[in-house]
Amino acid sequence: MNAQDVIALEQRYLLGVYGRAPFVLERGDGCTLYDTTGAAYLDCVAGIAVNALGYNDAGVSQAIGAALSSGMVHVSNLYHTEPHARLAELLCSTSFAERVHFCNSGAEATEGAFKFARRYGRAHGGDQKVEILAFSNAFHGRTMGALAATPRPTYQDPFRPLMPGVRFAEFNDLESAKAQMDERVCAILVEPIQGEGGIHLAEPTFLAGLRALADQYDALLIYDEVQCGVGRAGTLWAYQGFCTAASGCGCAQRCQFEPDLLTAAKPLAAGLPIGAILMRQRVAEVLHKGDHGSTFAGGPLVTSVAHHVVGRVAQPDFLTGVAAKGQLLRDLLAEINNPHLVEVRGRGLMVGLELDVAVAPVVSRGYDEGLLLVNAGPNVLRFVPPLVISEVEIHLVAERLTRALQAL
Repeated sequence: MNAQDVIALEQRYLLGVYGRAPFVLERGDGCTLYDTTGAAYLDCVAGIAVNALGYNDAGVSQAIGAALSSGMVHVSNLYHTEPHARLAELLCSTSFAERVHFCNSGAEATEGAFKFARRYGRAHGGDQKVEILAFSNAFHGRTMGALAATPRPTYQDPFRPLMPGVRFAEFNDLESAKAQMDERVCAILVEPIQGEGGIHLAEPTFLAGLRALADQYDALLIYDEVQCGVGRAGTLWAYQGFCTAASGCGCAQRCQFEPDLLTAAKPLAAGLPIGAILMRQRVAEVLHKGDHGSTFAGGPLVTSVAHHVVGRVAQPDFLTGVAAKGQLLRDLLAEINNPHLVEVRGRGLMVGLELDVAVAPVVSRGYDEGLLLVNAGPNVLRFVPPLVISEVEIHLVAERLTRALQAL
């Protein structure tokens, strides 16, 4: 089938909820994707911050092959398997967490975190302690609970009524958060780095203040690290980058930036579907057999691959490289001479370039320059390339983007 045949077939049979690029991708290698005509595209999207190790990675292929050799792609959570236990241990040992629950996506992780928080709230504060505080400009997913915490009319309005019990404050405004807090709040949900909302970093004083508020009201602090976690911000977990301890979040006592729950998903398993909810023991203690579950979650194939990905990304040299390459990317973007550039912001290889015009034409023009780009809102270009991108490729990104901007 040629590209037009594939596109026509899709338009005939698939639900039309996606706006796709006008070509058909066929293969990938490293940080480059190729379409059916052989055209090459340097990828700054990485499957929307998913493909941390790029394409055709030998280690990932080996991990998949080894997992498949067991013959067990899926057995369900009725049985013990080694891979999910080993992955849970790795996630706990590299974070604040003492327990992990696996699911299948970022939105599902958000839904599970809501359930766990409400279970905790009822156990500690009664039937009225079930409300969740979220923030402006957030994105937590498109399922009904996650959507209720995503304050965007274009996403929410067609699907009302939404899940009740969610209130909002202004992002990076601690006084606004304080005004919304009372004994009915069971959880505070926040992205340490907002992704879909335009690549906005939480201020350290804001996160520390939310930690204090959660403690004051016996509420749980939940970090949504679906996009900014697993190395994307130059630390394994984004919250660790806010700590001033010499080695990341290595405080001798409980760190002022640590959450009670953390949701992770996108890059965990090199593109295979997985989500995870990391939590403290005090959260786990209120949950019992039968309180939550999933048919497919934590299967031996996906958790084997995720163990490989997290193990590689967690290496100090790897994370140092991500931080350095992110700084190079931000520096090069800031040097682009174009009157429409407003601001470059971000951390690690999660970078936003704000323009004073819509970025959709830039994304389209990028295809002609051999560059895959994605937006984060109407006027922000989001750069979330594979974490293995090289410095040479980062220079190519800046060069191609400069040409795309000049052409427009």
